[in-house]
Amino acid sequence: MTAKLEYVFYIGTKPEEVWEVLFHPEKSFQAFLGGVIRSSCRVGDDIEFVGPGADGEQTVHIYGKVLEYEPYRILSYTDHPGPSHYLQHAEMESRVRLTLEPVGSCTKLHLVNDQWTDDNPLFAKTEQYWWMILSNIKSIAETGRPLDFGF
Repeated sequence: MTAKLEYVFYIGTKPEEVWEVLFHPEKSFQAFLGGVIRSSCRVGDDIEFVGPGADGEQTVHIYGKVLEYEPYRILSYTDHPGPSHYLQHAEMESRVRLTLEPVGSCTKLHLVNDQWTDDNPLFAKTEQYWWMILSNIKSIAETGRPLDFGF
């Protein structure tokens, strides 16, 4: 699949503050709509987005391998849906690359989600949720509060 999702947000704070939203469990739980990142963040190591599943138990919603990591600047990883979501989860992959760059007193957040495997059913769903997640990251970094999406 040649499709790619690409987003650019300007956030009214420093990259370190935005990075904290990604990795501080309380903030990331809000930003990622109920999930947190679990990873050593060393290149080649596992990365998981974990949160409550339909039964309330901790569930791996997304997993992959860290491709690139530079604190306060770059996070890149392969992206698979969790095993509880799809039987063929290991065959369904994309790549996510998030970069933070200071621009004046703001931060430019640039996210590219590409290299989708053919006929990956997550593309349409992911396209919807990245807008919500990135808007949440911006809101939490700037105001300390997540957005209320009504669910």
